[in-house]
Amino acid sequence: MSDAHTPASAPRLYLASASPRRRELLQQIGVAHEVLRVPAPPGEDEPQLPGESAADYVQRTALDKARRAVTWMREQRLAILPILAADTTVILDGAVLGKPADRTDALRILQALSGVEHEVHTAVVLAVDGRLHEALSVTRVGMRATTDAERERYCDSGEPFGKAGAYGIQGLASAFIAHIAGSYSGVMGLPLFETAALLARADIQIP
Repeated sequence: MSDAHTPASAPRLYLASASPRRRELLQQIGVAHEVLRVPAPPGEDEPQLPGESAADYVQRTALDKARRAVTWMREQRLAILPILAADTTVILDGAVLGKPADRTDALRILQALSGVEHEVHTAVVLAVDGRLHEALSVTRVGMRATTDAERERYCDSGEPFGKAGAYGIQGLASAFIAHIAGSYSGVMGLPLFETAALLARADIQIP
């Protein structure tokens, strides 16, 4: 459950995510934590429910992650600690753009994002003392127009895969981003302002 990158101090919470970006962001603000590797439900992404809006979808999936993590912690008889869960969704014209299934899908998503603005919603949930505290970060991202060749080279890098919206703002795709309005860390996967506010509710202090 832990590895060589776990902070030396005793963990103050479990991070219910295998995302290295979320872990790096927590480390950035000095929060000692341990990764809680909860078995994922079948499928790469949880399906959007019929009639469910994209905004509601990301909040529900973050809540579902937190609830599964609480159950897993109890079933495994682990030390009881607060649990932080998050989910990030890229939304274009009200539609969820999830993780690409393959290269063709990644190219399709990147072409759809080319030259337009989209939203990145990241929902954060802190489970502590039997309660679920929620926060939501909404960021508008403008991507410049990209060429077919640029999108092909980006897919060659392997970076689009495993990422909502088929891009990582902290990586090579940063060259495509013309502007953002909102939380840069939220686009990465964990909005630090909102996360810090949730941690304060559990008396988890940030240095």
